Amino acid sequence: MGVFSKIRKLFNIYPISRSVVSYTLIFPTSCLIQQTLAGKRWETYDLQKVFRFWIYGTFFLSPVVYGYVRTLSKWFPELDLKTNMIRIAIDQLIYAPIMTAAFFGGMALLEGRDLKYAEEEIRKKFLPTFKTGLCYWPIVQTVNFSYIPEKNRVPFLSLCGMAWTVFLSFVLDRKG
Repeated sequence: MGVFSKIRKLFNIYPISRSVVSYTLIFPTSCLIQQTLAGKRWETYDLQKVFRFWIYGTFFLSPVVYGYVRTLSKWFPELDLKTNMIRIAIDQLIYAPIMTAAFFGGMALLEGRDLKYAEEEIRKKFLPTFKTGLCYWPIVQTVNFSYIPEKNRVPFLSLCGMAWTVFLSFVLDRKG
């Protein structure tokens, strides 16, 4: 059995592994892309920030996204337009606000900041980020829920999330 066959078998036996692999790679990569776009190079990269993105993506986001996508698929198994609109509404009205706040609060805590600082980060950065997400994620989720098979939805979201995470990294660095 070849390496790729073993990996595919692992993904089929442990479906959460797709999510873990996706977010383990994509979150720190997005942080490096953002830093590169901001003019940093190998000597000046903030590797502690990259490490925080890795921790957040691997140990928090990957299991949350996996559970969320599986739950929505079980609650709403149909693939019709009405069901997809319900999923997108849930995504934007419940999941997105929680995860946006979790990102800014979680990153502040991973930086070693206190809860007061984390709350202030959420207060300052939540609304502009959430509004921007309303222009991006409904389109992504429409494609995801309409055309992507369930087993590939988390990897698809993580790939689309790469661009979003580059944006989040920029917002995280913004002062005020």
